Amino acid sequence: MHTEVAEVLIDIEAQLRQLGLWDKIPPSTEALASDQPFCVDTLTLPQWLQFIFLPTLYDMMERRQLPGRCCIAPMAEEFFKGSGLATTDLVEALLRVDELLSQDL
Repeated sequence: MHTEVAEVLIDIEAQLRQLGLWDKIPPSTEALASDQPFCVDTLTLPQWLQFIFLPTLYDMMERRQLPGRCCIAPMAEEFFKGSGLATTDLVEALLRVDELLSQDL
C-alpha cells in the first residue's frame, strides 16, 4: 500500500504544479503553526496540501505509520467550487488517497 500512496502523493504534487498552485516560497512559521483544521486561518488549501499534508504523509510513510483514515477530497471539492480551475484530476487524486488510507487493512 505504501507504494500506491507514494504514487498518489506524487500525482497530487504534479497536479498542484500543473494548476500553478505550487508555491516556491513557504509560508511563515507562524502560518504553519495554526491550530485550526487545515490551517484555514493562515493557509489556502493548496498551501496546506503542499506544506502540511504532503510532508506529513511522506514522513509517516517513512516511519511506516500511515493514518487509518483520511477525508480530504470533500474539502478540496468545496474549496475549488466555482474557481474556474480544472481541478478534476487533483480532486480525484485526493479521493484516491482518501480511499487508500481509509480502507480496512
